[in-house]
Amino acid sequence: MRSCDLDLMEFSEPGIFNYSTLLLSEKGDALYVGAREAVFELSKKNVTVRNNKVSKAMKMCTLKGKSKERDCLNYIRVLQVVDNERLYVCGTHAFQPQCDYLNLADFSLVGQPEDGRGKCSFDPSQSFTTVMVDGELYSGTAYNFLGSEPIISRYSPYQSLLRTEYSTSWLNEPSFVFADVIRERKNKADGEDDKIYYFFTEVSVEYEFFGKLLIPRVARVCKGDLGGQRTLQKKWTSFLKAKLVCSMPELNFVFNVVHDVFILKGTDWKDTVIYGVFTSQWGNVGLSAVCAYSLTALEDVFSKGKYMQKTTVEQSHTKWVRYNGITPTPRPGACINNLMRQQNISSSLHLPDKTLQFVKDHPLLEDPVLPIGNGPRLITKDVNYTQIVVERVRALDGKIYDVIFTGTDKGVLHKSVVFDEEVHIVEEIQLLKNSEPIKNLLLSSETRSLYAGSDSGVVQSPTEFCGRYPSCNDCVLARDPYCAWDPHTAACVTVFDTPNQQLSLPLKDYQRVTVKPGSSAELPCLVHSNLAQVTWKSNGSVLTEASRFHFLGENGLLIYSVAPEDQGHYECWSVEWAPAAGKNFSRLLAGYILTLDLPPRAPPQAGHITTTTLGIQEESGTHAAEGNSKTYRVPLTSAIAPPSFTATVHFTSSPQTDSSLTPPPSSTRKFQPKQHLPPLSSPPRPDNQDPAAEYLQHNNSTALLFLFLLFFLLFLAALAYNCYMQYLPAPCLRLRAALLGSHKSAHQPEYLACEAGLIETSATDKINMTEQPTQNGSQATQNHRALRDTGYETEPECGNGRIPSHSFGDDSPSQEKPFDVDCESQSIQYADED
Repeated sequence: MRSCDLDLMEFSEPGIFNYSTLLLSEKGDALYVGAREAVFELSKKNVTVRNNKVSKAMKMCTLKGKSKERDCLNYIRVLQVVDNERLYVCGTHAFQPQCDYLNLADFSLVGQPEDGRGKCSFDPSQSFTTVMVDGELYSGTAYNFLGSEPIISRYSPYQSLLRTEYSTSWLNEPSFVFADVIRERKNKADGEDDKIYYFFTEVSVEYEFFGKLLIPRVARVCKGDLGGQRTLQKKWTSFLKAKLVCSMPELNFVFNVVHDVFILKGTDWKDTVIYGVFTSQWGNVGLSAVCAYSLTALEDVFSKGKYMQKTTVEQSHTKWVRYNGITPTPRPGACINNLMRQQNISSSLHLPDKTLQFVKDHPLLEDPVLPIGNGPRLITKDVNYTQIVVERVRALDGKIYDVIFTGTDKGVLHKSVVFDEEVHIVEEIQLLKNSEPIKNLLLSSETRSLYAGSDSGVVQSPTEFCGRYPSCNDCVLARDPYCAWDPHTAACVTVFDTPNQQLSLPLKDYQRVTVKPGSSAELPCLVHSNLAQVTWKSNGSVLTEASRFHFLGENGLLIYSVAPEDQGHYECWSVEWAPAAGKNFSRLLAGYILTLDLPPRAPPQAGHITTTTLGIQEESGTHAAEGNSKTYRVPLTSAIAPPSFTATVHFTSSPQTDSSLTPPPSSTRKFQPKQHLPPLSSPPRPDNQDPAAEYLQHNNSTALLFLFLLFFLLFLAALAYNCYMQYLPAPCLRLRAALLGSHKSAHQPEYLACEAGLIETSATDKINMTEQPTQNGSQATQNHRALRDTGYETEPECGNGRIPSHSFGDDSPSQEKPFDVDCESQSIQYADED
């Protein structure tokens, strides 16, 4: 997107260049800009409005015959807030850095210049960084013109200068990019001090290669450090540094040059995240990366990491190795805490020389600081990032997202959003008209603006361009947490302007579909994206292929045999997966309100109806006697009534009316509260008691009663048949004999024996069983067996299936029945005896 297509505000003045130093006033409406030989006060809301200006030209330099274009220039490099009335200003001052105070009341310099060495760079091309903490200036820059004496220093009006050692073990050709203070937690148990972190790139001291290997670093000093008493006098006693890792382990590729860092501070210090932009030392690769680090990871390295020491091993490219000896106590480089105070060490001046000498010789830690996720969050090709700022935004869905703004060396701004440890670029904006580097980038949450400084001027840009998206689809699929679609104005607006709106289809756009009961209903839904999947919802519930009489097609939803329970809201949602974001994005494509076309019913002749809707009582009809009225509680649901809302209906009937399961259809009414279109979260329930539903309930009750009577008659018939055929146990047989009579009255003891489970036989009537002679000719013995009683009339145990006679020579059948056994004249035997 080009800058001419956007509503950007720019500021510059003829003859003035290098607008690279920016400072935002937290309380006032001011943006302070440090340029070449000038300091401006611009309106924070509109940078085109210049409120004040002060020039710092080198008049004495030109009088001495030096070139104004080459030697006699003053680049303003430091702008820091001292208090509500003053700023601290430093400039290169023709390679002789000087600093002064700027009164905000009349926007004029005090005129008492101070030596700027160690506070400001000699050359505008030299790297440096500064931060003002409680009236003390912490800086990282070169202390001499050649840049061969880099220092991290603290300048205080209350105490002497404190700085690093002039040693390659401490700093080796560093290129400083950023510094900031991390305040300790209030009421912290260990009582540690605030800490200042420095970020820079330096030449490696650990390894020796063909050329200079660059390493990104993070260094830490304690705010209350006063130096040592004898060792490290006026030097940092808390200086330690560690390596920042930003690499792709799977490709064995390392981003070893850090260009800018932004510390995103959370309400809790554990939520603080440090973002940095990196490139490779070998520029022909053309890749840039954004890595993020947690503050807890940094503190763990500095408080628990192993130290490194120099080595003298020959024929080795390694110059530093891990220190495996005994570490002195207190821990070298640690800030003063409560444990030290208990040992009578209340400041760094009381630290033992053994600890101070150790930290002097071992400022480098072996343990690196690893990024979140062990890799970059964002990698871009053919882009060189120069600046970065980050803001946390609460989107319309209630979630908090980190929005990253990165500036490039071509004047381009990238806006990216972090989704579950991955970053998705949502916008690319050409901020600067000229393809020049963005040298400074600030963000104001108050004005929701970005401020970019470059050699040619200052540009102000909004953090969001929601108006660029003309449709709801474009607005939602932009994945910009700043933007939301406003259905009332039909425009894509910022979430700050519509905090209570929802990204959805307004109810007025829902199509009403009315069908007759039992017919089919077709609800079309067209999807414009081939990557999207369609999801249908009925009254808030997701429909599947297993849903009742529903067919989910490519172009819509088909409902067979529409019933009263199918009424309600139907929504067609498009679900699209965004690989870069790592999540699904849904949008509502179509909405329908399905109702049944029911014929009108005649009102009842007389009745007393009472309906309660949200505390308002309505009565109609005539009052009947209390003894003849019936009360039915019918649940009703409206768009704004709670689920427990019910209506009480009194039906009046005559005494002759049978009290069946349901009232007659002529006494059924549909009670509908005052309608309001319901929101998507509370669709109407499908069990509303309309006339069709109550009619079906009446018919169902009649059918169930008919089926119950039919099955009961079949059961009685089956019971009578089994009793008649003597298939049932003895109690039924006695009932059968009592009802139908029996010809076995002379042998009543048989039933008594059957109830006892045994049969008695007389000695004269025993059945003689004969067996065929065996092959060896032996005579078979006679067996006298008692028959088991099973409770049924069965055949005796016979070899040929016939009833044998009582005489061996007589083949005529016995005159007596085979089961008429005389139980009294026969000995009692157990029924299970063979």
